[in-house]
Amino acid sequence: MNGKEFDYNGSAWNGFLMFFLNIAMYGLSGWTFVEGIMASDADESCAVWFVLSCILFIAAITASCGFSMLEPNEAKVMTFFGKYVGTFRKNGFYWINPFMSAKNVSLRARNLNAEPIKVNDKTGNPVMIGLVLVWRLRDTYKAIFDIDTTVSSTEQASGSATARMNKFEKFVAVQSDSALREVAGMYAYDSDNESEVTLRDGSDEINQKLKAKLNERLAMAGMEAVEARINYLAYAPEIAAVMLRRQQAAAIIAAREKIVEGAVSMVKLALEKLENEQIVTLSPDKKASMVSNLLVVLCGDEPAQPVVNSGGNSF
Repeated sequence: MNGKEFDYNGSAWNGFLMFFLNIAMYGLSGWTFVEGIMASDADESCAVWFVLSCILFIAAITASCGFSMLEPNEAKVMTFFGKYVGTFRKNGFYWINPFMSAKNVSLRARNLNAEPIKVNDKTGNPVMIGLVLVWRLRDTYKAIFDIDTTVSSTEQASGSATARMNKFEKFVAVQSDSALREVAGMYAYDSDNESEVTLRDGSDEINQKLKAKLNERLAMAGMEAVEARINYLAYAPEIAAVMLRRQQAAAIIAAREKIVEGAVSMVKLALEKLENEQIVTLSPDKKASMVSNLLVVLCGDEPAQPVVNSGGNSF
């Protein structure tokens, strides 16, 4: 055994043909049993008929255990007295050697919606982060023999394939938790440096990184991550209020910078226009006063209340 998956190349007969042959064996067993009874009534030797009837009946019961049906994206891992002999993937109704042991697995894609967990980001801030994962089996040999998928007798009663897939889901859930913690610790939740990739803004890169980490962890179990993405991201409750005020303060500072930048450009434009068109000549003190008044008007939160100076004498 080389430790790799390969297709089952043993005998696999048409299930409908073997079904009719199996019915014929039951009928032949019953006929020989009746012949044995008739032979005993006629004082003839009946032992041969009874032995033949028992042999045919046991053979028919044994053959009945070999019927197998597979739907698309399902497979059976075949073993013969503990030896792996291949993975059977043919869809339809077949008859296989009844002494073969078969473990059913599903190759269909499955979803895992992980609950948000608390982790520390790159800067040490606690954040709540969750993921949604689409995964499926890729290598049935590794999935069955490289991780523990033992199914108890109670679980077998409810369906061994379903119970086995539930064990796969538990394995994926544990590995996805570890991968998510590792990836979340590599990035900060937010950063003042616009060129830095963060959890909040770099979703595409982080999702690709998360998928790669998951595939590294799931490869040992013959599974693959088809898609992985973060579906929940927030600061932990104990620092959420503080970080919200920090974000609000950063937004206010950024808005003020824009307002001041615009006000300075408008004042500069006004002074240059007055000087170039020689509308009025201002002394340095007048310019300073004008600049001060314009900045107050343009940068103030409240609307300015103008005071009109008519230039008349006071009485």
